[in-house]
Amino acid sequence: MPRTININGLIVTDDDKWYYDFLGLSANAPKDIRAALNDANGDDIIVNLNSNGGDIFAGSQIYDLLAGYKGNLLIRVVGIAASAASVIACAGKSEIAPTAMLMIHNVSSYTEGDYRKMAHSAEVLQNANKSIAAAYCRKTGLSEKELLALMDKETYITAEEAVKQGFIDKIAEYGDESEPKKGLALAASATGLLPEKTINRIRAERAKTQAKLELIKLKNLK
Repeated sequence: MPRTININGLIVTDDDKWYYDFLGLSANAPKDIRAALNDANGDDIIVNLNSNGGDIFAGSQIYDLLAGYKGNLLIRVVGIAASAASVIACAGKSEIAPTAMLMIHNVSSYTEGDYRKMAHSAEVLQNANKSIAAAYCRKTGLSEKELLALMDKETYITAEEAVKQGFIDKIAEYGDESEPKKGLALAASATGLLPEKTINRIRAERAKTQAKLELIKLKNLK
């Protein structure tokens, strides 16, 4: 039997994962996938993917980990693979549930500053879009121009269209067990990613709590 890796919920960085764990929110970091792949040690793997996306660089790391896995691996889109998760969906042999979807769009970020900062941020985002499109190009054979146009429009892609355009290899068939075949940085509009200000506030509260605990320890030592 193949091993199963479930990627449900948000795609986040290794450093930010604990915030989501602390709040009881579903999230996936590269370190989670790396650990699961190391544990599989070359065994067949099925990756069940249902995510609105998240951090593009974390998504890129997960893409690289899955694409570089030495064993047989099958990615199954079972709900939605949006934004960074749509990049992950392109990391290997894949299939999609008839009711599932993909969504691709431009990279977004939070920026503050003057016109020079804004202009620089725009350039960075355009380059990030091209980096993401590279994964789509490799999987689909579509041109960068075609893919960037789809990303501009924030395109939702049905299962049938995902296969037709080459993002996914096949629509899942039921009745036979799906087995892996031999061979072989985005967030959706409402991903639920925590705002930077919220993360900073939680980080500050955690630091205060740790400082209080250290003070208590020092008092107990006296």
